[in-house]
Parts: sequence; C-alpha cells; structure tokens
Amino acid sequence: MVAVPEVVAGLAAIPGVRTAAQLGEPSLDASASTGSLPLAPTLTELVPGGLRRGSAVSVSGSTALVLALLAEPTREGSWAAITGMPDIGVVAAVELGVELERLALIPDPGAEVAAVLSALIDGFDLVVLGPTIARGMQPQLGRRLAGRVRNRGAVLLAAGPWPGADLELRVSNRRWHGLTDDGFGHLEFRDVVATSRGRGAAARPRTVALGLPGSGGAVTSSAVKVSAGRGLSEVAG
Repeated sequence: MVAVPEVVAGLAAIPGVRTAAQLGEPSLDASASTGSLPLAPTLTELVPGGLRRGSAVSVSGSTALVLALLAEPTREGSWAAITGMPDIGVVAAVELGVELERLALIPDPGAEVAAVLSALIDGFDLVVLGPTIARGMQPQLGRRLAGRVRNRGAVLLAAGPWPGADLELRVSNRRWHGLTDDGFGHLEFRDVVATSRGRGAAARPRTVALGLPGSGGAVTSSAVKVSAGRGLSEVAG
C-alpha cells in the first residue's frame, strides 16, 4: 500500500511538476481546458487535432496504443503519469518513443485512490489509469475526476472502458509477423486495426491500420488496408 503523503511528496520532488497542494483548489476557469497535446503523425488520422485538454479518453485492447499516445507529448515537454499498471513495459515505452524523464510510474495508488488520482491530475498533463482502476471506478468518483480533468486542462487516459469518455479508442484484428509457418523466427512487428469514436464533430468513427509496434518498435502506418467488415487485407507490392 502506498500512503498518499508519500505519493504527493514524490510528485513534488520532480522538477517542474506541481501538485494539488501547490496549486490550491481547482480553478473553474474554462480556459484551462483549451488546446490539445500533440500526437505522432501516424496517429493524427485516428485522433485529428491531438489529445484535447480537459478530455477523458478510453483505450481498449492495447497497452501499446496507450504508450504511443504518450510519446509525442512527453517529447514535446509534457509530463505523464501511469498508475495501476505495475507490469508496464519500460523498454516498450522507450521503443514507442516515450520520454522516460517525463514519465512517472505509480504501480499501486493504494487505498486512497481518490486523493492520489486528484494529485496526479493536478500535477501532470496526462494521467493513465490501469484497467483495474478503470473497471472499479465508482460513477460518482468518476464524475468528480472528469470535472477535475476539465478544470485543470489535463488528459485522462483510461486503459479500458470509461463512463462518459469524450473519445473511445479500440484496437482489434491483431496480427504478428516474423514467424515462419513451422514456428521459427521471432516476432518483428504487429498489424492492428484501430478505431476511434467520440462526441460531436468526432462522433463519426475513424478506422486506420497501424503497425503497433512497427518493425522498429515505434507506431507506424501499416502496409495493409482495412476492408469493411473484414478487418485487415494484404496490400500487394
């Protein structure tokens, strides 16, 4: 179990990171939620305009996509925190482009989940909630956190379903490449189909084929096309 004071003290020790105690009560100024955080060019077709500040995003079916969403913001100077994902792969995060110097890992938020998550939202640009936290979130607390995210201009990424998410991302049709028919070789890259569905102007679903990870470890455009109702189809040539 991680005590709340220890978590908050750890956040405050990171240069450039402010915690809830340093910021005071959340501001009701709507301007805090304006703007967006950048994404790798490969992901802009899936999420045009980047990750909107003040929004909650659910990501289902791929931890790699969660990490890929953190890559460009952390490279551009934003801070990210991941909590409730004790088995997150740091090597995979680096290969996907995440800047580790701007990433905080809190494997277990402990019993005081509300206080810890509030502190993270107050101090970081992006906060990732592991699947166990997302699934066990009480509706009332979820609404409180969503309001805090809007007021602070942060981005909440839930690794799993999140009630009232502004944007839902889902990965399916996974296909690894690199093994021969008799099982020899090693896994080199994986083709997936990623779909996004949001609210308002983002309500129309968008579907793109990605290499997640690509042959070099980072997210890439896939050399396949998406056929309606059939997932991935090989592209000749």
